[in-house]
Amino acid sequence: MTVRVMLISPAMNAALREARFAGDAPLDDSGIRQTRSAAASVPAADRARHGPSRRCTLTADALGLRSAVDNALRDWELGRWTGARLDEVGAREPEAVAAWLADPSATPHGGESLLDLCARAGAWLDAPHTRGEGRVLAVAEPSVVRAAVVHALALPPQAFWRLDVAPLTLTELSGRSGRWNLRVGRPLAAEAGR
Repeated sequence: MTVRVMLISPAMNAALREARFAGDAPLDDSGIRQTRSAAASVPAADRARHGPSRRCTLTADALGLRSAVDNALRDWELGRWTGARLDEVGAREPEAVAAWLADPSATPHGGESLLDLCARAGAWLDAPHTRGEGRVLAVAEPSVVRAAVVHALALPPQAFWRLDVAPLTLTELSGRSGRWNLRVGRPLAAEAGR
């Protein structure tokens, strides 16, 4: 059976602009305006979910989705680095950041490893709610979208660092557990004009 899983990354916020390990930063006014303007371009779905962060919740609301919170779509847990800027952490803990970037099992921040994130995103992707016919739409943090793509395409975990997920874009996976096809990063706002 084939399913289409459509992942929307939430809109821009101040934490993204500042390259922060976001934590639970909400959308700013600009992000809300952009999201509302893209609402007409959201594809139809049989089931909708969103991550528990304020950023995902506000994006889902501004898109007009009737979606349920799904804790499996939560952002990457980065422990004591949460809320800090990447350059600050790099200056303060250069060896820890180097280990984190090089070793997918590393957790120098005290949070979740890249391997754990990819396993969590993969388990969500392969869960019963994505099996069978139909379309599943989820607003998920960019880290979760990247990890889902790594899992779906059976990429090595290090490929995570080579994937970029822009704000308010649609990444589509179609197929089934163990056999996914990928359509990456379609901007929602560009669809609105068609």
